[in-house]
Amino acid sequence: RIFILSEDERSAVIKRAGSLPLGITPYYASLMSRDDPADPLRRTHIPVGDEFLKGPGEADDPLGEDHDAAVPGLVHRYPDRVLFLATGFCSTYCRYCTRSRMVGEAGGEYDFSRSQWEKAFAYIEAHPEIRDVLISGGDPLTLSDDRLDYLLKRLRAIEHVEFIRIGSKIPVVLPMRITRALTATLKKYHPLWMSIHVTHPDELTPEVTVATARLADAGIPLGSQTVLLKGINDDISVMKPLMHGLLKRRVKPYYLYQCDPITGSAHFRTPVAKGLEIIEGLRGHTTGYAVPTYVIDAPGGGGKIPLLPDYVAGRDGDDLLLRNYEGGVYRYHDPDGEIGAPVPLREAAE
Repeated sequence: RIFILSEDERSAVIKRAGSLPLGITPYYASLMSRDDPADPLRRTHIPVGDEFLKGPGEADDPLGEDHDAAVPGLVHRYPDRVLFLATGFCSTYCRYCTRSRMVGEAGGEYDFSRSQWEKAFAYIEAHPEIRDVLISGGDPLTLSDDRLDYLLKRLRAIEHVEFIRIGSKIPVVLPMRITRALTATLKKYHPLWMSIHVTHPDELTPEVTVATARLADAGIPLGSQTVLLKGINDDISVMKPLMHGLLKRRVKPYYLYQCDPITGSAHFRTPVAKGLEIIEGLRGHTTGYAVPTYVIDAPGGGGKIPLLPDYVAGRDGDDLLLRNYEGGVYRYHDPDGEIGAPVPLREAAE
């Protein structure tokens, strides 16, 4: 597909050389507007000049993954689980990528070679507290079936590894990669979960429906990971159809992420209040299965911190005052409770 680039896009594409690659699959490009820079899918994948502006609090590795890397490519932050970075390659590169510092690069500290994998396997084998391995990258489903089979076989052979998860955008940007041969490989290594990166309802095409059906029919529980993006999906009129569309495809909305403060991402980030507003617009207004957990991945390696609207309106004596999704206040008898600040008597009566 040939795009008519704006002057801003053209300048950014030229300047982008040597940094986060510009790469889009032909299939995914076909979903984008040819000449409208405001198209939501186009905005998330074609660079603009704002990428070169470093805002307050931004960093190349804001989550401190390199600091928590037990060996190159293996992040051990939480007590019982690790992040296994299996590749630096993606078929399509998102402009807000948390790992823009390493994806698309050959060689260097993160070479994603077989020898690097073996160091990661050895570390996992030596740490019996590790029960859960999340395979990410890059996009692990860009690996060949044979390499993916080897990776899963080695992990499944480690007795204390109970759960294996895969994080991928391939089902959305290259759904024809989800072949029967691939799903036959994956289903050999249950229990296996998959988190799919989805950002907008325009991505939920018939091809994606076929891909998610194949994965679900192979017994793989599917969840979604959605990044909240300014001007792209930061409105309930976009987010609700997205969550409904995922559920219809047997994908459980899992996380809604506040956009990470990577260098040059300020034009994508919303105020945190916007994320809470969207959760309030979902909870109670649609099925609970369609409501993801809104999280901030805390800068500096603090991990995922969930955020919820405050539904505790206060306390009146032994009664906890609760606000429902419509704004109504209800009493729940909670003697000796410590939750909820006292409210004035008149306000409580009202």
